[in-house]
Amino acid sequence: MKVSHIKQCGYAIAALLLSLGQCMTHSTPTSSLLTTGEGLDDNFIEFDSAPDLVLDGSVVNVFYGCSRACELGVEVVVSTPIRSGVTTFRKRWTNRRPFQAPTSRPVRLRLLPALAYRRDFFNRHFLEAQEVLLRAWLSHLDDCSETGTHYNSSLARTWKVLRTLPASERPARPSTACPSWSAELTWLLTRDRVHQCPHEPDTVDMLTFPFVSTGERFGVVRKLQPFLNRDLERARLQTVNHTRNILSVWVYLLERCDKGMCSIIHHVDGHTKYTSPLIQLTDTGDVIIQMRLATGEDEAFKSNLALPLRTWIRLDFSVEGSKVSLEMTPADVSGGHGGKTLSTFQFQDNIHYNDTDGYFVIGGGKHIPGIFGYFGPIKNYRFGTQKVENPLLSEKALADLEQTHLTCEEIKEQTVAFLQALTDSPLIPKSDRCHARYLGRWDTLEQTTCRHTWSWEAQIKHSTLFRFLQTQQENLYQGIRTKHLGRELYDFVVSEMFDGLQIQPSPAMVDLLKACSCFGHPRASLLLATMHFAGLGVPVDQQQGHVYSLIGAVADDRLALMHLGYKHTQGTDGFLKDFDMAYGYYSNVGVQSAIDQGKILENQQLPTELIRLNNEDDLGRVTPETSDQFQFLHYQAESGDLESQKHLARILFWGQNGVSKDVVSAVRWFKKSAMQMKDPSAMYDYSILLVKGQGVERNLTLGFQLLQKAAEMGSVQALNGLGWYHCVKLKDHKTAMKYFEQAAHNGSDNGMYNLGVYYITGKNPDDPAKNETAAFWHFLNAAVAGHVDAAVEAGWYLSTGRLAGVAQDARRAVIILKQVCERNGHLGFLLREALQDYLQGMWGEALVKYVLLAETGLGVAQNNAAHLWGELEPGMDYHWRYHNHSTFNEAPHASGLLTMGDYYYRRGSSGVGDRPSLVSQAASLYSRAALAGSPQGLFNLAVLAEEGHVFPRSVSAQLDVSPHAGLDAVVEELLQRCLAFEDEDNVTPCSLALLRVQIGKAWRKMTQNFAQLTLAYASLGSVISALLILLIHCLLGAVDRSGTQGDAARREHVSSRAVTAARVPWLSRLRAKQRLHRASDWAVTAAGVFLCALCLTVSCHLL
Repeated sequence: MKVSHIKQCGYAIAALLLSLGQCMTHSTPTSSLLTTGEGLDDNFIEFDSAPDLVLDGSVVNVFYGCSRACELGVEVVVSTPIRSGVTTFRKRWTNRRPFQAPTSRPVRLRLLPALAYRRDFFNRHFLEAQEVLLRAWLSHLDDCSETGTHYNSSLARTWKVLRTLPASERPARPSTACPSWSAELTWLLTRDRVHQCPHEPDTVDMLTFPFVSTGERFGVVRKLQPFLNRDLERARLQTVNHTRNILSVWVYLLERCDKGMCSIIHHVDGHTKYTSPLIQLTDTGDVIIQMRLATGEDEAFKSNLALPLRTWIRLDFSVEGSKVSLEMTPADVSGGHGGKTLSTFQFQDNIHYNDTDGYFVIGGGKHIPGIFGYFGPIKNYRFGTQKVENPLLSEKALADLEQTHLTCEEIKEQTVAFLQALTDSPLIPKSDRCHARYLGRWDTLEQTTCRHTWSWEAQIKHSTLFRFLQTQQENLYQGIRTKHLGRELYDFVVSEMFDGLQIQPSPAMVDLLKACSCFGHPRASLLLATMHFAGLGVPVDQQQGHVYSLIGAVADDRLALMHLGYKHTQGTDGFLKDFDMAYGYYSNVGVQSAIDQGKILENQQLPTELIRLNNEDDLGRVTPETSDQFQFLHYQAESGDLESQKHLARILFWGQNGVSKDVVSAVRWFKKSAMQMKDPSAMYDYSILLVKGQGVERNLTLGFQLLQKAAEMGSVQALNGLGWYHCVKLKDHKTAMKYFEQAAHNGSDNGMYNLGVYYITGKNPDDPAKNETAAFWHFLNAAVAGHVDAAVEAGWYLSTGRLAGVAQDARRAVIILKQVCERNGHLGFLLREALQDYLQGMWGEALVKYVLLAETGLGVAQNNAAHLWGELEPGMDYHWRYHNHSTFNEAPHASGLLTMGDYYYRRGSSGVGDRPSLVSQAASLYSRAALAGSPQGLFNLAVLAEEGHVFPRSVSAQLDVSPHAGLDAVVEELLQRCLAFEDEDNVTPCSLALLRVQIGKAWRKMTQNFAQLTLAYASLGSVISALLILLIHCLLGAVDRSGTQGDAARREHVSSRAVTAARVPWLSRLRAKQRLHRASDWAVTAAGVFLCALCLTVSCHLL
């Protein structure tokens, strides 16, 4: 009882205090007054009347008094679960009459529809307010500069909390428009749908597919984006200087760094400076970690961990506050983990780590080389984690990669020892080989002394290679070493893989190719990868294909690097479609191509010529020195023809059109054509040779004179040459800049690139400050025109996205680099070798070369490989592989598109698979061929339309054909476009098909008109009548001729009376014949008239 009495007393006291507070609030409004020496009666503000609910349009009466001129305001402030203190309504006014009696002013509240009304068709947003505050304030006008005119700094203030209505009890907003029935129905069906934020993990997979790092300055660029979730992004920003992050990296080292230090992963900020983290590897295998502290300073430490070679290692790099930890975990081939090793370091200050500032680079960057080996999966835990879960993805492929390298090391050691034994000992007969004791007794009774270093187990394990080495002992004894052995072995395997024209890669040949790959021949690795992808001689095994693709690329070979870049661009053969990884490979080849350009006179480089084996016109352009075309060109050049001299000089200098490169002869013809002083392009070509000293003794004076003369005659490239001369030789940057600008404005890619160099280096005399944005756009324009160095620079800016106004676009960077890489001189040389093998009848060798080039994404090689596969193996499906791959290129050739379109069309027509889907694919391919300028593509589309197939929307949009147009209109439009591509002077399939369609259309129009239909039938009837009459006339004529011959035979025996009596039927027949003649004339005339009228009508319809 006592406890209950105490509770009741407490309730009573609380109620009394609450009522007392309400009375005080009513009698004296909730307001405050700053200490100004004036009383409350002089400066005050309060609500005389205010609503209790949040209602739009409600009126608030503000009662106030001012001692001098003042400013007043009324505000509505809303707090939501996301933001607080948001002002949604504000009304201000001034009172300039001091010491006026207190007055009252009504204020009408205009609130947000999302706050005051229920959700409907026009008011779709709903604001969930936790608190709505109505407040008023007062300030003196002369104190505004000091205290301001805001609520918190005002002289007097008051407030009141408004109660918000639940969504279901809010009034409906008065509508001023009426929605359509369909729109309102859609709203009613979707208004109660709860929108959820997509799941956004805080773990980023920075690498999920193995990446090859060749020890050069190229890697994978990754740029992390801010979180879409506001809470996560707020938490990330709060931990920039209180970092908790874990980075887990798998690496496989093949060799130590040979350039001091190399990068595992590094982070570059927006100012192109290294920031946290920068993880490097020394030449001794030690790991050095550099971090940026919250104070802005950079500090680094060297861990006590040394990375071993040829084994997968997981490095877990963690940051927490000022502490950095590095944990090393080896992984054995079976996927288990060995012993862990930990290294920690404590910095003096917290670490600054903003992962959205700038970009990360896996491997080498623009200013630092990468490791020599492979990267496995990489995970970034942006907020750290208690347990790192980063297993080896594609564990079998990575384990096979490690095992293959170990096997290759064993093979190389055994082979080196074999070669050393040959050098140190006399030539060993082929019969004197190492074998076991019992094998030796098969032939002799004594054991043969083993002079080779190959053990019995090694001979069994690598029996194929051992037999090859023994058969080649004589050649090996004469000085061939390991680096040349791979080339010799590769040539031997390729020649043995073909029996006539049949492809027969036996298991022994596959084993020799693997050994050749171990000896460092990248083409063998690439060929092995292709065989595993296509199932040529071995079962289809994409993971084995990945292994040999990676092994070929680690040798820094151009073809192998382009192969990986192409696979990651297309995402075929089990490769991850990743443009950032593709850029890492293509940028490497791009830099090599830029270097190769300066060595174009080497014998191993030729221009890339697009000659397709199934195109007679392309093959006709091949004119070697023994051809009549070349001899005639040489004769014209000797005769003094300027154009012939220029053309002959260029094909000899570059080795074009099947002609062998002959720089000496080319320079002679360049000189002859240039010294005539008639052609600016000839003078420019010879002047560049003189200035650079290529194939001729350097002569700067004559070269400069020729450049000036060529520029005066309108040579754009000569303008760029003059700019280069003033820049490099005369150091006159102002004049050089003028020439570069003139050349660039006239379309010179070299001029654009040189302008970009001036902007990026700050050598512009008029504006010495660096301007990377202007440089980028010049680089980009030059790259689109095919400039190699410009493509490298523009690609770097596009891949990193570090310039303001230039978004990260790795796909565009890859497209630009791929185009210039495909013009590399080494690819052109291999392409020429393949063509020569084909022309000489060695189709097998040509096929291997074309296949290797096709795996790099080179369109002409894909076309030729498919053509040769179809000729050599018509019953197999190998050729479809490359026809199909060619259709995925950025600018595919029309022949590949048409071939694959026919393939899908035939499959759909034969009932194999989903017919509408296959026909749609065929139509899509035909439309792409049509857009590429192929009349055959348009003709095939017209055939599909006539058969009643409906084009997909994408195809109709590409062709700009209305999907609602009639069948005749679509077919006629396609055939008219087809006719525009063909020769107007000749009769073509498109012209005949168009005529047939138009005649059919005219006939259908005629049949819809009674008079025209009657004319058509009358024409038909008159023609038939005329034909019948003419037939009868011919028959009667034949009868008369036979009767006349009989009368002549009996004429002497007939009396005169009989003759007189016979004249009567003869006259009747004559009259009948005359009537028949008149009838036939009338019938032919009528038929002619009707036919003329019919033709005129049809012509009118056609026109």
